[in-house]
Amino acid sequence: PQAPSTRNDIRDCSADPPYLPPTATNTTARLAVLRGILRTHGIHAYIVPSTDAHMSEYISKRDARLGWLTGFTGSAGTAVVTRDKAALWTDSRYWTQAERELDCNWELQRTTSIESIGTWILEVVPAEGNVSLDPFLFSIDTWNSYSRALHGSSQTLLPLETNLVDQAWGDQRPPPSSSEIYSLPAEFTGSSWQEKVAGIRQQMEQHVRRPTAVLLSGLEETAWLFNLRGDDIPYNPVFYSYTLLTNTTISLFVEESRLSAEARQSLRSGCPGPLCVELKEYGQVSAHLRHYAQGNVTVWLGTEYTTYGLYAIIPQEKLLEESYSPVMMSKAVKNTHEQEMLRATHVRDAVAVIQFLLWLEKTVPQGQVDEFSGAQRIDAFRWAQEHSRGPSFQSISASG
Repeated sequence: PQAPSTRNDIRDCSADPPYLPPTATNTTARLAVLRGILRTHGIHAYIVPSTDAHMSEYISKRDARLGWLTGFTGSAGTAVVTRDKAALWTDSRYWTQAERELDCNWELQRTTSIESIGTWILEVVPAEGNVSLDPFLFSIDTWNSYSRALHGSSQTLLPLETNLVDQAWGDQRPPPSSSEIYSLPAEFTGSSWQEKVAGIRQQMEQHVRRPTAVLLSGLEETAWLFNLRGDDIPYNPVFYSYTLLTNTTISLFVEESRLSAEARQSLRSGCPGPLCVELKEYGQVSAHLRHYAQGNVTVWLGTEYTTYGLYAIIPQEKLLEESYSPVMMSKAVKNTHEQEMLRATHVRDAVAVIQFLLWLEKTVPQGQVDEFSGAQRIDAFRWAQEHSRGPSFQSISASG
């Protein structure tokens, strides 16, 4: 039998000189800049996740810090950079991709466990060293896991509100989205945002702890509550925002200039009064929450979508924690109108899929279809359907 040919689409760091495929990204300069910043801050290791400040499953280009720093474009991973080492942790879906995209500055760790990241940090970071991260990019659970992993060591877990990757990225970082945030027509929602707010306030009153406010961090929570939509993240009809809903006030943290005239009018229609939405700058959420938490209050939040950065602002005795906020739980239960809309949507989508299957039957025997052209074709059939806003994720197709 023939000897297996050496693969030339993945890196070989043991070769002399090391071999890198054309898909690998040269990260030497980026790492040098970041390491200079680490030294300035007196930090020995910096942890970089693949998430955004809202624990979104998908992220925008502006939030793709892991991708920029490492060259790795998979959807899940964690990087740690020290003053002389750099490593990436990711799961088995992405091992081959990582070997194609990473250069030899990076060690690939074939696991995702925080214990393994902690062990690596303990081995490479000197005793008394500072391990730092951006607390607004880590869930409460993940923060606690890192805290446990380093517990008992002499190393300190140091939250830094300035994101060091953003500093290194500088003016090359993509700008924030400027596209319009629009109102979803009433024909699709089945209930007005005022009715939804009233429903959440009722749940606050009926809760045994009588919370005075609900904090919303998940992007779909605010979008659902106010019947608003945007396209800040590909395949996701959401926009960057936070909401603090109290018994008598509503604060929406969002880039106000992006709201359509219709959306702004809808939100301001109840002013002044308890159904008046006060629009505040997106970046003001921490300061506003810190001020609010000084009063005699109880803040209800869902831990799945709240970052440790926001969570840590609220004194422990003033917190009401559940896995999901009352908005997320309410959103999960569809009203009669939403159920009808969902069924109608699936019928329209079924038409597109049937058209696609028919097209495949006719076209595949001619040998002209590959996975990419097939994916483009099904997208086109879907776009042609009424009310289409595009697919909910990039088409994944495979054959043979």
